Amino acid sequence: MLTRILSSLDDDKAEDIVTIDLRGRSAMADHMVIASGRNARQVASIAEHLVDRLKQDTGRSARIEGKDTGDWVLIDTDDVIVHVFRPEVREFYQLEKMWMPADALGSLRADAAREASAAAMPQ
Repeated sequence: MLTRILSSLDDDKAEDIVTIDLRGRSAMADHMVIASGRNARQVASIAEHLVDRLKQDTGRSARIEGKDTGDWVLIDTDDVIVHVFRPEVREFYQLEKMWMPADALGSLRADAAREASAAAMPQ
């Protein structure tokens, strides 16, 4: 299921995809995936396509919340919880901080700082 979800997000050009292993930490799911879309329309589209693909591939219906506004869409597949955000909303809620182990979060921040530094360098 996780592989299908990540593939769908990648196909729809979701950005900053983070996977968090919840096994042994939460009974609600095995994994949490957090991703961003560039705007509300893309967030809603990413979520809708994901739900459609999962239904087609597995025959299972995922529950979806928030698609109408497109700020933060939650998709519950039972095994994997997927959050798709507009970047500003994702920054505000900072789910990664709540769920990621401290060592993984530090590595994620270092990667983001390197990317930002590389993007700021003149070509």
